[in-house]
Amino acid sequence: MPVATGVAFGKTRTLLRLEGFAVLALSVVAYANWGAGWMAFAGFFLVPDLSMLGYSWGRRVGAAVYNAGHSYIGPIMLLTAGLFAAMPLATALALIWAAHIGLDRALGFGLKSSRGFRYTHLGTLGRPDAW
Repeated sequence: MPVATGVAFGKTRTLLRLEGFAVLALSVVAYANWGAGWMAFAGFFLVPDLSMLGYSWGRRVGAAVYNAGHSYIGPIMLLTAGLFAAMPLATALALIWAAHIGLDRALGFGLKSSRGFRYTHLGTLGRPDAW
């Protein structure tokens, strides 16, 4: 079976999915200890998926917008700002955002390729004839 360039497979893919689970677990534990409410967690947990709206402008723009919303860079920057500037809301939102990305990665949803939504760095989503 040919492997697409830039796609993790085998033990590397498993390691990346375990890493996602670790980020999810750490983010949830940190959030629980931060003292923010669980209603906010539930309310904001799926907000990063709004980045899928970028696909309204085509695959290339969609992948770029989705990847911007699903890269750890954003939550790390927000978390850093929240902690150093004593902004509790920013810290809480960063932890929720990181938890969302961690869950996605643990489930095998990776960063998108401009080839289409189902092509990720963790492999192809769905059946070959789907989407």
